[in-house]
Amino acid sequence: MVVHTAMPRRRGGGTHARTRHHTPLAWALPLVLGVVYGFYAAFIRRDGGPSTGGQVLLGLVSGAALAVLCFALGRIQRSLPRELRGVAYGALTACAIGFLVSLTDTSVLRSTVLGLAVGAGVLCVSYYAFYVRET
Repeated sequence: MVVHTAMPRRRGGGTHARTRHHTPLAWALPLVLGVVYGFYAAFIRRDGGPSTGGQVLLGLVSGAALAVLCFALGRIQRSLPRELRGVAYGALTACAIGFLVSLTDTSVLRSTVLGLAVGAGVLCVSYYAFYVRET
């Protein structure tokens, strides 16, 4: 006859939720990426003329969007398997590059192809980096 026993707990006491502390790099890296991306988007839209409020607004919104997405991906990346993590980094990069190329008034096909090409490269490199690191 099989006897079931209670498994001992790893931690003493009750189950307390661990608080997550964000390192300075977790805040600084998305912030710097967002600022640089926003400045570059506004610079592309400027096209040699004087700066306008619309260009500044475009830079602020696009930089803030990228910073939020990078921060969110940084928060959830540990819970994703390495394949999905590589896809997430590739998709974020493909969308960011495709948007920047679309600001240059080129065709939609060119911005899509260039975004997908860069995104596929980032997917391969990030998957390889995560695979090597985890094994």
